[in-house]
Amino acid sequence: MLALSQAKSAASAVDRRYFRFSWLLPAFAALVLSGCMPATTQVASTDPADPGAKVAAVGYRSTIAPYTSLRPATPAPWRNRNEAVTPQPKQDR
Repeated sequence: MLALSQAKSAASAVDRRYFRFSWLLPAFAALVLSGCMPATTQVASTDPADPGAKVAAVGYRSTIAPYTSLRPATPAPWRNRNEAVTPQPKQDR
């Protein structure tokens, strides 16, 4: 029984040693093949690094343009303020 477990342990050690370095071959192949790629490829119709390339005009838009000051208002009678914001009654036809 002991010999069987030792044999299994030795066989698994060999498998583990193989799988520990199994990633080296694809990594080395990728490294070698990356040297065969061209230095640059044209991605768009114009080169972004070209200083003479035409670009769209830039417009200015204020980020706080619709701002209105919300300072505290002077107190007024609540009935007058309430009546100022209530909807007007509809005319009966």
